[in-house]
Amino acid sequence: MNASIGEKLQQTVDRATAQLLRFSDRETSLVPAPGKWSKKEIIGHLIDSATVNHARFVNALSSSDLVFEGYDQDEWVRLQRYRERRWEELVKLWHAYNHHVASVMAAAAESARTRPRIRHSLDSIAFKVVASDQPTTLEYLMIDYVDHLEHHLRQIFGDSPNP
Repeated sequence: MNASIGEKLQQTVDRATAQLLRFSDRETSLVPAPGKWSKKEIIGHLIDSATVNHARFVNALSSSDLVFEGYDQDEWVRLQRYRERRWEELVKLWHAYNHHVASVMAAAAESARTRPRIRHSLDSIAFKVVASDQPTTLEYLMIDYVDHLEHHLRQIFGDSPNP
C-alpha cells in the first residue's frame, strides 16, 4: 500500500500544480477575510507541512513510537512571509518537495509502515486525530498527511472536486 499512498500524493500534486499555476501572483496574495490565509500562505503552510512530515516519516522508520513535536503553523507562515514571495516559486517548491515526500512513502518498508505504535502524539498533531489510548501506524500518518494536503487544496480551489 505504500506505493499507492506515494502515488496518490504524486498524482494529486501533479494535477493541482497545473491548475495552481493558472492563478496570478496578485490574486494569490489576496487575503479572503481577516484571520484567513491567502493562497500563497496556504501553499506556504503546505510547504511547511511537507518539511515537518518528511522528517516525521523518516524518523518513524527507525523508531518504536510516533511521538513528534507540533509547531505553530500561523507563526511559521508569518515569519516566512509567504505572501511576499512569487507564486510560481512557491508552487514549484511545493511540487518538488512533495515528490520527495512521495518517494519516502514509496520506499518505506511495509513492516515499518504498518507496525502498530502504542506511543504516539497523533492525538495532538494529526489532521484527523487518533485518541492517545489507541495504537496507530506510520501508514495512518502518511494517509493523514495526504488528507490534510487535499483539504487545503479544496480551500484554494473552492468547493470544486480535487484538481
